[in-house]
Amino acid sequence: MKILWVFAHPEPQSLNGSLRDDGIRDLRGLGHKVRESDLYAMDWKPVVDSGDFHRETVDRLLVGAEQEHAYSAAKLTDDITAEQEKIAWADALVFQFPLWWFGPPAILKGWFDRVLVQGFAFGLQDGSGRTLRYGDGGLAGKRAMVITTVGARESGFGPRGIHGQLDEVLFPLLHGTFWYTGMDALPPYVVYGADRLTSADYRTRAAELRERLRTLPVTEPLPYRHEHRGDYDDALVLHPEIEPDLTGVAAHRSRTSGR
Repeated sequence: MKILWVFAHPEPQSLNGSLRDDGIRDLRGLGHKVRESDLYAMDWKPVVDSGDFHRETVDRLLVGAEQEHAYSAAKLTDDITAEQEKIAWADALVFQFPLWWFGPPAILKGWFDRVLVQGFAFGLQDGSGRTLRYGDGGLAGKRAMVITTVGARESGFGPRGIHGQLDEVLFPLLHGTFWYTGMDALPPYVVYGADRLTSADYRTRAAELRERLRTLPVTEPLPYRHEHRGDYDDALVLHPEIEPDLTGVAAHRSRTSGR
């Protein structure tokens, strides 16, 4: 496979940095091709502003429309187009970050904001004019996996843990970014108790990650529902007969195979 590894941690000698180095080495040892985007090392600009576009006017900035126009006219800045080229090249994307305030660091959020623009990752239509998203879209056919570290114990992120179940905490990323743009969202790999890890613990976690990366091409993705396969009505609400006992995040995952 061709894999893009997007890394968002400011310290290369951190736990995340060690896992990144081991993980990429393992992938290459398995014969995969890997490209990297180390956002802090790149001094990645994390905010969308008018500087992202080679604008010809000083009219009011409408970000979505401006992104789509700049993408179609090849007027996005070079740093954005370089990342889009990496995404287009990749079969799978790995996003690695520490969980800060229940989400990725701002620098990675800014990468999504600036790179996954309308016309490239979303906002596409099929021949009948139907918008392609949630299982379809500009990045359909690719796989996406999160590797994250958290300071809390695993029990706190369990089904009844005080922090919330982790796949639900990450729902905006797994479903709202990956699945929305068409990428298959794989189950995340999480290192809990990251601040208290011993050397022996690290060896165990690194071996677990090695196994996850070994199975990256075949891991079953999270069973999110496709928008256009009959589960949702025209208002984008699940039909009442589908999982009538469920609401919220859980309702959007199919309990049957094949999604």
